[in-house]
Amino acid sequence: MSTSEIAELRRTIGQLRQCVGALRSRYGDASAVRRLANDVERLDIDIADLDGVPLAVPAQAKAAERVPVPDTPYDPALWHGADDEGVGGYKRDQR
Repeated sequence: MSTSEIAELRRTIGQLRQCVGALRSRYGDASAVRRLANDVERLDIDIADLDGVPLAVPAQAKAAERVPVPDTPYDPALWHGADDEGVGGYKRDQR
């Protein structure tokens, strides 16, 4: 694809994204609107693959990518009274 074709495709996808946003404001979080939004995202990813340029990830998505998990053991009190689903059910006596 030429640079102008890719630019035109990106512009069109941007317009489509705006249309889906308008649908979301009208219909809310309906499953059909979510599917359309997902389709627009996939188009964006596919054009980035064709262009060979990595897709810019929004800042909020970058922050959500990594979740720090500590190496230290959890406090046993955190699990006190929790139900062991599928492992015999709730046991009030166990500490």
